[in-house]
Amino acid sequence: MTMSETPESPDEAERDDATFSMFGEAEMGAPKDDGYQVLARKYRPRLFSDLIGQEAMVRTLTNAFETGRVAHAFMLTGVRGVGKTTTARLLARALNYTREGQDAPSMDLDPPGDFCAAIMAGNHPDVLELDAASRTGVADMRELLDGVRYSPVSARHKVYIIDEVHMLSTASFNALLKTLEEPPPHVKFIFATTEIRKVPITVLSRCQRFDLKRLDSTALAEHLAKVAKKEDANVSEEGLALIARAAEGSVRDGLSILDQAIVQALDGDQVTGARVRDMLGLGDRLRLLDAFEFAIQGEAQKAVDEVAEQVRAGADPLIILKDMLEIAADIATVQAAGNNYSLPGPADWTRRTHELASALTPAQAQRNWQILLSGYRDTQTAPEGDTALRMVVLRLVTAARLPSPEEAARLLSAGGASGAAGKPEPAGDSPSDGATSVVQLVPPSADKMASFRDVLDHLDSRKEARLWGEARKYIRAENFTPGRLVCAVDPGAPRELLRRLTDFLEYETDMDWDVLLSDSSVETQKETETRQRHEQLQDAAAHPDIAAALAAIPGAEVVDVENSAPLDPDTLTDNVVPLKRRS
Repeated sequence: MTMSETPESPDEAERDDATFSMFGEAEMGAPKDDGYQVLARKYRPRLFSDLIGQEAMVRTLTNAFETGRVAHAFMLTGVRGVGKTTTARLLARALNYTREGQDAPSMDLDPPGDFCAAIMAGNHPDVLELDAASRTGVADMRELLDGVRYSPVSARHKVYIIDEVHMLSTASFNALLKTLEEPPPHVKFIFATTEIRKVPITVLSRCQRFDLKRLDSTALAEHLAKVAKKEDANVSEEGLALIARAAEGSVRDGLSILDQAIVQALDGDQVTGARVRDMLGLGDRLRLLDAFEFAIQGEAQKAVDEVAEQVRAGADPLIILKDMLEIAADIATVQAAGNNYSLPGPADWTRRTHELASALTPAQAQRNWQILLSGYRDTQTAPEGDTALRMVVLRLVTAARLPSPEEAARLLSAGGASGAAGKPEPAGDSPSDGATSVVQLVPPSADKMASFRDVLDHLDSRKEARLWGEARKYIRAENFTPGRLVCAVDPGAPRELLRRLTDFLEYETDMDWDVLLSDSSVETQKETETRQRHEQLQDAAAHPDIAAALAAIPGAEVVDVENSAPLDPDTLTDNVVPLKRRS
């Protein structure tokens, strides 16, 4: 009898959707397809020792199992592709590990236990898996929890794995709480989520939480190199580094991109960095280093031409800016860490970065980072990404033609009388004009902002209307000194208000700022101005002459007060007519 003629078994016919595997039907005992298996599935960890970059979690769990202090509920959180679901499956195996000569939970899963094969296949009756993204209702949760009171069929523990648990409804979480707080001894819960902030604190407090870490680019590139070798694929060092960076710490994403990259070369050809860049829409790292160098040297045409050429070649403007942000961050890191710091990737990347770091002061490196970060945000909302990219590069060029923040501080302390620093001004400008323009363009030092009111005034002068309005309305400045602001923030304020204000202060003053939250009830600047205006209007209305005018004119009121120059006596005599009070 062929497989198509085999009647459906009763177990399969009555199987609840809640027990369907999150790992695909091929791992649930279904007939295996002879077709190609993607690398992300082929190289899924089978043992805890196969997990990359999660040593802290494995060590904690190992100690817990050895001492018998195993929690009844686990919360696994992290970005996509770091191994949450795989870890949940491994943990279910460890909790139910049994083999000849050992009848206790164990983190050592080699050799496989009696139930390991069934659990990995997704068809063990005591390991139930629920995709919360598709089963969010309270009825689904109650149906799942109905089986909690029953003992396991064959395993040691009945294990409930709930993936994307943050997708459950509020009612579902409430239905889960009581069981989660006092579960039967034979029940274990394992939750996985990418949005830990959306999980109610009442649920989190009842779980043992593990934050699975992103994998750094160097470690991920090494892992991808091992996989490529097993697959007999020839991938260059630069190509592996680019894939690791594009994966952003996700092993699964890295394997998926590697899978796609391998087919870029046939007949044993090498998968070069150029092919990976074309595939992902990335910019050439070395050429971006060239563009960055042109920009900080003030060579506008060369810098713009370089990035424009990469856009024409298919690179995404946002990705180019992201790579330039990485370059700026690497430069600052090299300056802080010294010559021993090396970047993941080809040696040329490290060499060029060190050269750029030696050509800039730390303050200049920080300024370039702020310019690129602001430009990245602008580009995200710009109608034309390539145009926005060009303007960001020109901002770098303009900053390069200004004196360094250190030189600017010296100029300001000298009152602008010392010789002009930095790049020379274009021919034809007088020395005095050049010096004046430099002083005006340099960001003000911290002593120019001695109070929070000075900060608001500076925001206004810089045409930062939105930030000025929000800071004036929501921030209660309790204490202000250069480099330190202690304040309270009213409810309703934008989430990023303090960060944006800090970025502005650090850019304008070229120094680090500590912004601390308090529970102060001092007035906001808007409340202060409203109160002062009200008091001014009351004082004006109380003036004898104005009071007489108000009494003489029904419905009249003081709507504004303007302090103007007093009239001379002759004008006062000629133009002022005494008002007679109505009887």
